[in-house]
Amino acid sequence: MSYGPNPWQQTQWDWRAAVNFMGGGAGSGLLMVTALAAVKGGAAAALLLLGIALVGLGLACVWAELGRPLRALHVFFNRRTSWMTREAIAATLLLPVAVVAAVAAWGGVDGLQWAAAALALAFIYAQSRMLQGARGIVAWREPRVVALLLATSLAEGGGLLWLTQPWHGQGSPMAAWLFGVLLLARAIVWLGYRRRLDGHAAPRALRALDGAGRVLLIGGTAAPLVLLLAATVAGSASSASLALAGLLAAAAGAYLKFSLVTRAGYNQGFALREVPVRGARPFIG
Repeated sequence: MSYGPNPWQQTQWDWRAAVNFMGGGAGSGLLMVTALAAVKGGAAAALLLLGIALVGLGLACVWAELGRPLRALHVFFNRRTSWMTREAIAATLLLPVAVVAAVAAWGGVDGLQWAAAALALAFIYAQSRMLQGARGIVAWREPRVVALLLATSLAEGGGLLWLTQPWHGQGSPMAAWLFGVLLLARAIVWLGYRRRLDGHAAPRALRALDGAGRVLLIGGTAAPLVLLLAATVAGSASSASLALAGLLAAAAGAYLKFSLVTRAGYNQGFALREVPVRGARPFIG
């Protein structure tokens, strides 16, 4: 059913919108985690460039989704009321600052990473508020979706950091434990978010979220934590184990966001407090 009193799935945002949240979240998370993990030199430059490439990929998909792509500049006209406008402004500042930070890191100057990380945080916050602003979609308008997307982005950023560690060669034990904390934080936020939807979201939306949630908790949290503990408690971190843990964490987060946007986006349907009955006198309060 596409219209009526029962919930129906939205069709305005498809896989291209989902890729914006997937790429933008993972890229922003990588920019923030690169600064938090104190990655330096050429490794930091490469990770910063990878982060903005993912953000750019997401934005390119949204641009391709527009019915009139040449009118995309109109998105900058409503900064006082539109979180999409704020996302676009944050992205416009983020991309050049991250490039400058990458060039500086390559030359041995690492302080600019924090400027890129701050703008990445602003970008992912605006993006998450944009999703929450869809008031008709129960799974999106839940306030905890903002914390869920922030936590997921940071966990994905940590996953990408360790996935690429065999190539860049950086990553301290402290960064490994930070990755574990981010995984646990994401799982806790997810459980709180899911609990809030009970009795409110459509059954099909809940089934889609539950499937993605199992992937997140088992494949994206429990398995990476086991690999992380096996690599660190033994005293010698295994690059292969940590890279696999990073891959699982990043993939599970991407799948959750894809499911949230494309499969759990059910409208609440009509909400009628009183149903008219033939022959009954109208109540005038």
